[in-house]
Amino acid sequence: MENNRPTGMRAFSIVWAGQFVSIFGTTMTQFALTIWSWKFLTEIQPVDNPATAMALVGFFNFAPQILFSPIAGALVDRWNRKLVMMLSDLAAGIATIALFLLFITNNLQIWHLYVAGAFTGLFQTFQWPAYSASISLMIPKEKYERANAMLSLAESVPQIFGPIAAGVLLAVVGIGGVMVIDIVSFLAAIGTLIFVHIPQPEASKEGAEGKGSLWRESIFGFRYIFQRPSLLGLQMVFFFGNLLSSLGFALFAPMILARTNNDSLALGSVQSALGAGAVVGGLILATRGGLKRRVHGVLGGWLFSTIFGSIIMGLGRALPIWVVTGFISSWIMVYINASNQAIWQAKVAPDVQGRVFSARRMIAQIVGPVGILVAGPLADRVFEPGMREGGNLAPIFGGLVGVGPGAGMALLLVITGVLTVLVSGGAYFIPVIRNAEDILPDHDAKPKNDELEEKPKRVEEIPMESSAAI
Repeated sequence: MENNRPTGMRAFSIVWAGQFVSIFGTTMTQFALTIWSWKFLTEIQPVDNPATAMALVGFFNFAPQILFSPIAGALVDRWNRKLVMMLSDLAAGIATIALFLLFITNNLQIWHLYVAGAFTGLFQTFQWPAYSASISLMIPKEKYERANAMLSLAESVPQIFGPIAAGVLLAVVGIGGVMVIDIVSFLAAIGTLIFVHIPQPEASKEGAEGKGSLWRESIFGFRYIFQRPSLLGLQMVFFFGNLLSSLGFALFAPMILARTNNDSLALGSVQSALGAGAVVGGLILATRGGLKRRVHGVLGGWLFSTIFGSIIMGLGRALPIWVVTGFISSWIMVYINASNQAIWQAKVAPDVQGRVFSARRMIAQIVGPVGILVAGPLADRVFEPGMREGGNLAPIFGGLVGVGPGAGMALLLVITGVLTVLVSGGAYFIPVIRNAEDILPDHDAKPKNDELEEKPKRVEEIPMESSAAI
């Protein structure tokens, strides 16, 4: 122990426990406020489009995470990462306290949720890169996958049990009581951070090259990625994979409801299977460790997760098929994220991980809303009408996915799945992606001589003139 504070895997486990409690509390509050919002928008102050009004809560929370991600990454690398995480948890707690005070005084309005969502979203933009980069400093790299699997568990377990716990507590302590529990959970997260030692990164050559004005440091993460074809290639797999999967995911729930005559129990069963798959995958990965070749966890994971979660699920027409495929695809998804995160943590110098990880996340996530916006019109205007009896697509694909309600969305799910398989499978035929772990040296690698030190540069570095699109 340094300064009599826990370090290493023990320190990470303590921080993880605090974050788990905090996420669980936040999930319960989100569930409780969702119930309050629907009642408010349909009974107390009715509006014409309550679903849209509620969806804006998510929009205002997500938008700052995209817009401010590069700046947040630059500041994370400048500041003390432990302090950044504490301030992020504190900000989320302050937002909940404000909503609680408005609620108990009967002054809470739906726009207050928009403001709170934007406020917490802004600080979440700092939380993720600081937390991810700290893992590289706290534990040895052979345990990266296990640590990332534990992070996955901290997100997936509350998503399953948080709403259930909130539903029970609402009957006992009400919405205000649930929010008080959430406020206490933030104190647990901050308390665990105070208790442990999180080292600051040592200065690296990359870090020195990236120093400058806030603007220069904000775009450094993008320059870093575009100068390294292997990292760029891996990120493009996620870019196109997320774009295509967001098309399918947006139609997942309506497809099942349409094919089961609005059976909410069927939809709930599939959603529970998705959550259970993530939990089981996280538990196995956390206890047994990841694949020896991490790139297989990324590319192979995308391949098989899509085969089950998109293609077979779209072809299936019965609840057991959807439950099984949903469980398996969600299980594999844990390996995708943990393996990819471990590669980046091992290859990127810790003192620039804030900037690089923020840029990487922005590249991966910015396409998600595009897929969601495109999915609805495609389904409503092209695929669903085309897959009805007598539709222009029914004679061609009817034998594949059937005809009638939901068949068009199922066909679109299959098509996006096939395209994603082509992306992930095709990446295996691109050497700079397939051999990324060999081409890129670990950030702590010590070359034996100058020749070895220069070799990765010749393979990986591209003059900035060729990256003018940034």
